Amino acid sequence: MMLSSSDFASGSWELVVRVDHPNEEEQKDVTLRVSGDLHIGGLMLKLVEQINIAQDWSDFALWWEQKHCWLLKTHWTLDKYGVQADAKLLFTPQHKMLRLRLPNVKTVRLRVSFSAVVFKAVSDICKILNIRRSEELSLLKPSGDYFKKKKKKDKSNKEPIIEDILNLEGSPTTSGPPVSPGLYSKTMTPTYDPVSGTPASSTMTWFSDSPLTEQNCSTLAFSQPPQSPEALADMYQPRSLVDKAKLNAGWLDSSRSLMEQGIQEEEQLLLRFKYYTFFDLNPKYDAVRINQLYEQARWAILLEEIDCTEEEMLIFAALQYHISKLSLSAETQDFTNESEVDEVEAALSNLEVTLEGGKADNTLEDITDIPKLADNLKLFRPKKLILKAFKQYWFIFKDTSIAYFKNKELEQGEPVEKLNLRGCEVVPDVNVAGRKFGIKLLIPVADGMNEVYLRCDHENQYAQWMAACILASKGKTMADSSYQPEVLNILSFLRMKNRNSASQVASNLETMDMNPECFVSPRCAKKHKSKQLAARILEAHQNVAQMPLVEAKLRFIQAWQSLPEFGLTYYLVRFKGSKKDDILGVSYNRLIRIDAATGIPITTWRFTNMKQWNVNWEIRQVAIEFDQNVSIAFTCLSADCKIVHEYIGGYIFLSTRSKDQNETLDEDLFHKLTGGQE
Repeated sequence: MMLSSSDFASGSWELVVRVDHPNEEEQKDVTLRVSGDLHIGGLMLKLVEQINIAQDWSDFALWWEQKHCWLLKTHWTLDKYGVQADAKLLFTPQHKMLRLRLPNVKTVRLRVSFSAVVFKAVSDICKILNIRRSEELSLLKPSGDYFKKKKKKDKSNKEPIIEDILNLEGSPTTSGPPVSPGLYSKTMTPTYDPVSGTPASSTMTWFSDSPLTEQNCSTLAFSQPPQSPEALADMYQPRSLVDKAKLNAGWLDSSRSLMEQGIQEEEQLLLRFKYYTFFDLNPKYDAVRINQLYEQARWAILLEEIDCTEEEMLIFAALQYHISKLSLSAETQDFTNESEVDEVEAALSNLEVTLEGGKADNTLEDITDIPKLADNLKLFRPKKLILKAFKQYWFIFKDTSIAYFKNKELEQGEPVEKLNLRGCEVVPDVNVAGRKFGIKLLIPVADGMNEVYLRCDHENQYAQWMAACILASKGKTMADSSYQPEVLNILSFLRMKNRNSASQVASNLETMDMNPECFVSPRCAKKHKSKQLAARILEAHQNVAQMPLVEAKLRFIQAWQSLPEFGLTYYLVRFKGSKKDDILGVSYNRLIRIDAATGIPITTWRFTNMKQWNVNWEIRQVAIEFDQNVSIAFTCLSADCKIVHEYIGGYIFLSTRSKDQNETLDEDLFHKLTGGQE
């Protein structure tokens, strides 16, 4: 092609852009003559004119392959972006298809923005799936062999497994004005029946932003039938703490787009609850959210991603059995029956309740009178080569500390010892059948953790002291409004563990339709004969048999939350000055340094005592400063340090949420706390 002298004078040059044609397999190259002062919007206009195909190009944008970034600022010039003749640009749609494996192991296929940051993309996904509080979820790219089925030894099974995919391709993620992610106003009409979790049919279409049909909605809001024991055994892998740490390496960076992180169209990712602080779970609006949370908890227990005792495993099994029975009967019901109450009536009565406000509590009493506990308990401090010998003392629990005395008469004098529980680890040490009600306290001291065991006499005493310890570890006293609910929660969990009479169970065993190995981990199933396991599950089931469906799921979630390891995400790290690798556990309120070989906690640091944290990107080291001149620094070995940095910032961001915020999220604050500004 001959160049005229005016081309040289104007400083124009040739730029080749590849175009992703929506209806054609091949990408085509288009050559344009441009100059450095042409802005991106002008370049796209030129491109579309030259392609000369009438279609909607509004979702298309330019992707710069070498720099691995989108050119989304349409008013910027090529010079400002630094685009020159050697740049490889791709003109491609911003929204592409993605497959997401949900916590209930169901795969959905939907159109997602590959140009928005992941935080925003997840918010759009949750809007489609009708899940509120999208900031608690994120996308996880599992290791390479995660989706591959293990090779079956049995050759006779020739039928290929066709994965059941829920296709939501038609769901527009960007339709209409932007709505805040899956939120509802205080006056919104309930979208679900709070007892059974079924969609309240006509309100779905009236009040919900989600394009889900009722059919799809119930698929996501109902529990899937239990997997066969064989399928469970296939998925099960005994995992050490180091293995668990590897699982958490795949979280995507919330401040960058899918395309920037090398995610391909039609790739399969996991959508998971990443942050274990579930804000404002409400059965009226959250049937999908509660079900997916229940499913994530269920799989964590079945695959032993979290440890629990055999007694607890049987309660989880009984609840699963109960939920699967109720889900089957609920799914066979016809959803079309209209609710009796007129929708507008319901909205108005809801508004009335909101305007009148709740009952006024006696808050003044709470402020002036901090309750205390005083009772005889047994205490034991583990020392090497000494058998467990519990000794009785008189204990007083006040504010956030426990003092103990030789006997009640001496309580006015000096205590034997005073334990400050702020920032400690509280671990239940309970066996209901054996009438053992223990509390293990790991109290942080300068050089590690102080271990103390308390032993209570009965359920009620245990529930009161345990609840007080849990609150004190978070820096709260028994005057806090969450104390009473915590006591009741602990008691209800203990009652579920209570073993009932066997007579009823024997008759149930005959008429039973249960495959007990579906409801416990493969390791637990191996220890018992099938009939024996079924009898024990039915025994535990008697305590929950009257529970409605959604309440049973919420109870399962609460029981999961009460496990000692709940909410801990593990990473393999090397602390500054240390010669060996350790495990770092990240939780919603603390960091724990754990010995990688033994799994024993070494030190705990609370977020409330954190002054600042930052990342040295050159040496990939996270440094954190706490009160009282405590500072730590570590490099991450099992994942990028950005992932750990984002986890800490994300939890601090979530702790700023309150119900008064009109429920809009401060996305800028999230990125400020998690971005780390490389």
